[in-house]
Amino acid sequence: MNLNRREALWVGLGGLAAAALPGMAFAAKTEEAIAAFAGGATVGTGGITLTAPEIAENGNTVPVAFDAPGAVSVMLLASGNPEPLVAIFNFGAASGSQKAATRIRLSKTQDVVALAKMADGSVVQAQATVKVTIGGCGG
Repeated sequence: MNLNRREALWVGLGGLAAAALPGMAFAAKTEEAIAAFAGGATVGTGGITLTAPEIAENGNTVPVAFDAPGAVSVMLLASGNPEPLVAIFNFGAASGSQKAATRIRLSKTQDVVALAKMADGSVVQAQATVKVTIGGCGG
């Protein structure tokens, strides 16, 4: 098979497009999850504190904690994972405090996002970038 320069250029551009598609699909999944959780409310900032390490040596067990006083529900997302939705925490009337700590798996360096749905219907978010040296999702 002999390729001229124009055909080689098209093949190369096709390869670049194919490599970029999974990243765009992850972004779309994250945006869909945020839109579904927010239910049409505008996402603001403040009112939630997200604690995550700056550098995680192993992406298999990354400690993450949040504190969201007055929240009814909190959603954790890892935007670069194949499945970005990590967990949803629901708090009832008998909850003493609206905070939790867990360990999550991160496939690569990425943003961890926490969204809190407050009792008044507003939605706020906090975000932290975690640098992963060894990926936890087969990376």
